[in-house]
Amino acid sequence: MSNLEIFESTSPTPRSGHRKQPKKKSRLRGLLTTVLAITIVAGGLAIVAPKVVSQFQGAANFPGPGEGAVQIEIAAGNTLAEIGNILKDNGVVASVDSFTNAAAANPDSSSIQPGFYSLKLKMSSAQSILALLDPATRVTKKVVIPEGKRATWIYATISKETGIPVSDFEAAAKNVSELGLPEYANNNVEGFLFPATYEFAPNADAATILKIMIARFADEAKKLDLVNVAANVDMTPYEVLIIASLLQVEGHPRDFAKVARVVYNRLDEPMRLQFDSTVNYGLDKSDVILTTDLLEKQTPYNTYLNDGLPPTPINSPGSAAISAAVAPEEGDWLYFITTDLGTQETKFTNSYKEFLTFKNEFLSYCDANPGTC
Repeated sequence: MSNLEIFESTSPTPRSGHRKQPKKKSRLRGLLTTVLAITIVAGGLAIVAPKVVSQFQGAANFPGPGEGAVQIEIAAGNTLAEIGNILKDNGVVASVDSFTNAAAANPDSSSIQPGFYSLKLKMSSAQSILALLDPATRVTKKVVIPEGKRATWIYATISKETGIPVSDFEAAAKNVSELGLPEYANNNVEGFLFPATYEFAPNADAATILKIMIARFADEAKKLDLVNVAANVDMTPYEVLIIASLLQVEGHPRDFAKVARVVYNRLDEPMRLQFDSTVNYGLDKSDVILTTDLLEKQTPYNTYLNDGLPPTPINSPGSAAISAAVAPEEGDWLYFITTDLGTQETKFTNSYKEFLTFKNEFLSYCDANPGTC
């Protein structure tokens, strides 16, 4: 029933015998009622319409591409919604919903990594996703640590790249209980600062950096099953790490397993190792050829004067050296020497006389290549 019908049904019924009233007023009233009803409905739509339209317009989103710059941090374990909140709070995106919608539309969004990022303000949510997936936006201190470097060298290198004083690393290294070293480390970080390419957060301090490197060593040791494979060669994990550090500086990777056999053969004889690398470490030097005076200097690391292995690793060896230290190649060699520093050709023998011949080859190489030895 229309408003007009309702209005008309409530009007008085004319009495019989009387002349009917003209319908002009009734029609006018009906017209007014219809106009009023339309006005009320239109007013209601005016109130409801913004809400309905907003539902179909979608979440607030900047058009992009953005302006200025802001640094944000994504923590490990942050959900996409939490990342959206971080970006919104820092003015990167307009709303969390637009960000999560853009993330849902980009299957690569699940690959967003924790860390620091440099982003623009007022980016579209889709652009912010792409930026978080772009390695170029990561804010890190990249440091490359090669195999075979001593802790002192590592401290100096990281200090140069990060601006953290060397003294901070030295102090952190003394607080060994906070670094996550394995029990067999003898409270010494030498050998446990695993060589790799690192990207440290811009706010990382010395202790945090050392923890990261030691944790990387722990991961590698677990992969190699270091504790168990060390027992297979009647060594402790720490002794294996010491041997690996010797291989790392004494031989070329292709010869690691042979050098390892020389170490084991000499320990079994028993013979002193007589490795120049250990003497250098004890004297904080890196000379290729050591003088007699240097070889006669007593330090705990002088394997010309002391039996057995040096007391600690002399550098941080890589996975290849550690693996070779527990899998020495079969052979009866007791001596070896690199006769060509250019090609890294290394010769092995169990004869001291033949070793002297190889040594003369090396000296001839040095004479022919001044400055290389």
